[in-house]
Amino acid sequence: MVSPSDFANRIKNEPKKALHTRPAAAIGILIFGLAAIAFGLALSVSVGAADIKLATVWEAIFHFNPDLQKHQVIRELRFPRAIAGALVGACFAVAGAIMQGMTRNPLADSGLLGLNAGAGVALAIVFAFAPSLSFTSLMLYCFIGAAVASFIVFGIGSLSFNGLTPLRLTLAGSAVSALLVAISQGVAILFNLSQDIAFWLAGGMGGASWTQIKIIFPWVAVALIAAMMLSRSVTLLSLGREVAVGLGQRTRLVQLACMIVVVILAGSAVSTVGPIAFIGLIIPHVTRYFVGVDYRWIIPCSAVLGSLLIIFADIAARMINAPYETPLGALIAIIGVPFFIYLASKRKGEL
Repeated sequence: MVSPSDFANRIKNEPKKALHTRPAAAIGILIFGLAAIAFGLALSVSVGAADIKLATVWEAIFHFNPDLQKHQVIRELRFPRAIAGALVGACFAVAGAIMQGMTRNPLADSGLLGLNAGAGVALAIVFAFAPSLSFTSLMLYCFIGAAVASFIVFGIGSLSFNGLTPLRLTLAGSAVSALLVAISQGVAILFNLSQDIAFWLAGGMGGASWTQIKIIFPWVAVALIAAMMLSRSVTLLSLGREVAVGLGQRTRLVQLACMIVVVILAGSAVSTVGPIAFIGLIIPHVTRYFVGVDYRWIIPCSAVLGSLLIIFADIAARMINAPYETPLGALIAIIGVPFFIYLASKRKGEL
């Protein structure tokens, strides 16, 4: 147990910059970020193979005319795609923020730690053996795949005598992810699903529909609310397990709850758009830079910034090589890989 004096000394020895919390910056991100999301949604609906004026978008939303083709395109194709992008971005970003705080691993991300690949294996198996399953069943299998992958990663990472460290967790996640992706591709080749799996592995918003949104929205909403309820506990975990225990926190119970939230968020996102990596790596670091280390601000701000990243990345994916779409996962990776290398080199002493 950590006494109050030991805790005070721990806080005193932490880097000052890391302890600063900037509520004003967080409130600014939330206000202007939500306004930017509204603008991004409108822009996302208007941009595509056939550009549509914002005035037409407004009419389609508030004065829908089923006889107009553009109104049909907006209502049934582009609007659900934009909404799905906002939800998925929030899912990946908050999942990454929770994992980084819970494990104290600056490289933690649902993609890097195997959850996305685990959901991918589940999806490949469903495509092969039960292709007629509903999207709800598909999402539940993605939850199971993500949970099993996380159990394997944390289990392998904890095998060492010295226990789980950020480096071991990252290496275990990379190894397990590579294995699970290979299994997914093997199943795809064996059952002639290569085209379907390849499209899904590339990541993209093209298949998003109102049906998917209606199914994932309750799960995502509950998980995000739970993440906010756990935010204070995640802040304590980010200071170290001994500090959290010293302050009376039941760390194992909190970690279990956090992993359940992460699995729901990652499973929902992956089942909708595919295993897009690096969002949960980039966004929490950017958020901490602006708002500090209090997860009561990091989690909501990460959700907003994650939504913004996906919305505008999806717009860019449609514009770079129009009328063809650039895979969204590849576009995010162009940003994410250099960011990962930068973090790894900067924090190699901590790992």
